[in-house]
Amino acid sequence: MDSSYAAGNLRVSDAEREPVLERLQEAYAEGRIDHDEFDMRVHLAMTAKTRDDLGTVTRDLVPVQQRGALFPGAVPEQPTGEDRMLAAAAHAVAVPTLFVGPLVLMLLSGKRSEYVRTQAKEAVNFQVTLLLVTIVTFGVGGLLYAVAWILAAIAAVFALTGQTFRYPWILRLVR
Repeated sequence: MDSSYAAGNLRVSDAEREPVLERLQEAYAEGRIDHDEFDMRVHLAMTAKTRDDLGTVTRDLVPVQQRGALFPGAVPEQPTGEDRMLAAAAHAVAVPTLFVGPLVLMLLSGKRSEYVRTQAKEAVNFQVTLLLVTIVTFGVGGLLYAVAWILAAIAAVFALTGQTFRYPWILRLVR
């Protein structure tokens, strides 16, 4: 007997239903399913007897961050040590160079690594937002640069650990 076939026929526990119910709630909140379909799928999840039965409830609701793995040859990119260092540098170099340093890193290293591009783009957008606030407030926004140093340090630490950091309340002009 095939072990994958046998595993699919195993009885489902309540602990195995919880992630499925959470995914259904996410899909409903994202607008992927309407209220009636949500109710029907919750009912199917609660009455599922085997893992195969439970798997069919969310098979077509792959989370957004995992979609790339569905396509043949597409592997979710894990940032390398070099990528993490460059991403952290994009945040750190923004303090003395404003948006120029992260922009250079985005244009040079962003072609090679989506992680570096994403983090450098975030740093560019943050610095451009700060610059615009400073110009609009006739220099008063310059006080925000003290906060920028703290946020840049936090973002650099996130980047070094391979996590994505998004600055709050900024204009995302560079996409």
